[in-house]
Amino acid sequence: MTYDDDNIFAKILREEIPSSRVYEDDDTLVFMDIMPRADGHCLVIPKTPCRNILDASEAQLAAVMRTAQKVARAVMVAFDATGVTVQQFNEADGGQEVFHLHFHILPRHADVSLRPPGKMGDMAAIQAHGDQIRGALGR
Repeated sequence: MTYDDDNIFAKILREEIPSSRVYEDDDTLVFMDIMPRADGHCLVIPKTPCRNILDASEAQLAAVMRTAQKVARAVMVAFDATGVTVQQFNEADGGQEVFHLHFHILPRHADVSLRPPGKMGDMAAIQAHGDQIRGALGR
């Protein structure tokens, strides 16, 4: 399979479509999921093209994992979470819907289930949750 330069995350990287950016470094970008399954649900992606973990380089994986760990720690603080779920899917049969490597970071709390997938979130709340994560990253 080849990388599709017109996938939605590539468009976000090129700023062709809006996103609520939370963190950025030379190699990675973190932005809020617009269909959040938990308050604070965000996505970590490499800035360079790769479909998923199966074709990612070691450098891409290392950069994304460094950022995923940093953001996971921040969401724990920002949402007073008692846990964090990190999800990553590969190929359609593995549950992948956007074919640009990405990791979902979801703050978790005891006895609070994830919301169902595929439901658009409230954009004002998503922006506010992004502000909380940015604040925690700044500490």
